[in-house]
Amino acid sequence: MTLKGRKFDGEKFMWDGYSYATEEEAKKSEEKYKEDGFEVRTIKEKDHFEVYTRRVVTEIVLEGEAPI
Repeated sequence: MTLKGRKFDGEKFMWDGYSYATEEEAKKSEEKYKEDGFEVRTIKEKDHFEVYTRRVVTEIVLEGEAPI
């Protein structure tokens, strides 16, 4: 059973929703997430690999006028 969230080094990561048949497939996905600013952890399960990601919000952009 795949966990939707796991902790690595005390930080919560969320499963990307895919089971990868090979480590090479998982690494390709991992690199794409890293390019998009995510922290990534890949684990090997019995017969597949799983990729877990997290990204810390560093900026909040508000649109429109502020309420009075």
